[in-house]
Amino acid sequence: MTPLLAEWPRTHYVAGGNNPFLIYVVYGWVDLDRPLSRSAYRSSGVPDGIDLLSYGPTEHPDVVRRFRTGHPWTRLIAEDPDLAAIVAAQDCCLVVKGDIADPPTLSYFRDVIGLLAFCLDVGGVAIYDPQMLKWWSPTEWRTRAFNVGHCAPRHHVVTLISPDGDGTEWVHTRGMRKFGRPDLSIHRVRTEHREAILDLVNRFIDLLAFGARVPDGQPIRLAGLPAGMTCWRRGDENDPDFNNEHIEIVWPEAGTGAAVPSPQASR
Repeated sequence: MTPLLAEWPRTHYVAGGNNPFLIYVVYGWVDLDRPLSRSAYRSSGVPDGIDLLSYGPTEHPDVVRRFRTGHPWTRLIAEDPDLAAIVAAQDCCLVVKGDIADPPTLSYFRDVIGLLAFCLDVGGVAIYDPQMLKWWSPTEWRTRAFNVGHCAPRHHVVTLISPDGDGTEWVHTRGMRKFGRPDLSIHRVRTEHREAILDLVNRFIDLLAFGARVPDGQPIRLAGLPAGMTCWRRGDENDPDFNNEHIEIVWPEAGTGAAVPSPQASR
């Protein structure tokens, strides 16, 4: 009898969002002929819409090299040289890639998380997530992705903080496209609003990943932030900062979303 798997509910789901898009790169020679245990990996296997693409010395070797460049790779070399050396020695990789038709549950993500854990057990040595610009060691994937046993969206979305002029910061995310929802962007964040903005971003990550949709003009109401902030959808998957649409959360003076400085600190 095929074991039943617990659904991963999408408690705020509203139909009409974009399709979740997933892409992961598993380095090493992955033995896909080995059977995947549904119960052991909490996975039904490869979801509809997801493809497994193998690359190696005789099959587009440029793909194997492609992800071992740029800032994420440089950061891995600096922060985990042992893992970087293992990845650098590989001449094969498996790309797990595709999209899912606006799903009402997160069970597709459960299946892929288990599938990737399986890949690490049958030859994979590391996972690269291009959407959040992150390299996962096998131990970290099992600890922060698989062993959690439920969907933890903040483990799969990165919040970046960049200088934005005049002593302010730009707070923005990458990775929400995994859930078919826009990323988040707040420009001109001043020091006195930083903690509240990060709290706001975390709330939005969970709300959107679990299926909510945010209409243009949606007001923000959160302690520590000024009244009158609003949300506006911007961009598309060709935007290099997000590779996704994003919600620009603007300060009260911005009206319909033109970038303006956040309110001055009271004197």
